Amino acid sequence: MVRSIAPVRAALLLLAAAAAPLLVAFGAQHLGGLAPCELCIWQRWAYGGVIAAALLALLAARSPKVAALLLVLGGGAALAGGGIAIFHAGVEQHWWQGLAGCSGAGLSGDMTAEEFEAAILAAPAVRCDEIAWSFVGISMAGYNVLYAAALAIFAFLLAGRIGGRRTA
Repeated sequence: MVRSIAPVRAALLLLAAAAAPLLVAFGAQHLGGLAPCELCIWQRWAYGGVIAAALLALLAARSPKVAALLLVLGGGAALAGGGIAIFHAGVEQHWWQGLAGCSGAGLSGDMTAEEFEAAILAAPAVRCDEIAWSFVGISMAGYNVLYAAALAIFAFLLAGRIGGRRTA
């Protein structure tokens, strides 16, 4: 038999699990000097979506069905972040072309000097198609694929376990 969980506890667990990768990312950025690219920022927004859903579920804890629905939406946001991470990992591995704005694409030989200078100045400081950090051959985007998938499953499991109790 599956034990039920109070909506408040479920929301707090998802909130903590979604905040953890953001803390790691901000720590890597501000303490480790690892600047994020555009796709990294997009992945952070997805975690922000999970956090927003968890906070709303916390506010809606008096209604277990609404809280469960919000946790499912949080799981959907995690899946979206995982999809962005898959795209990012593919760009890093050069399996497919990245966004024009994050890989320095858009430069061509038929540009005037002024157009070329403007394109260089508009280019991102951090490219999405270069692996800035990896461990055992897996980049941060690769680890993010795994974490986002696990977070989505966790959110769905929490939503399925919410019971009718109103306290943590």
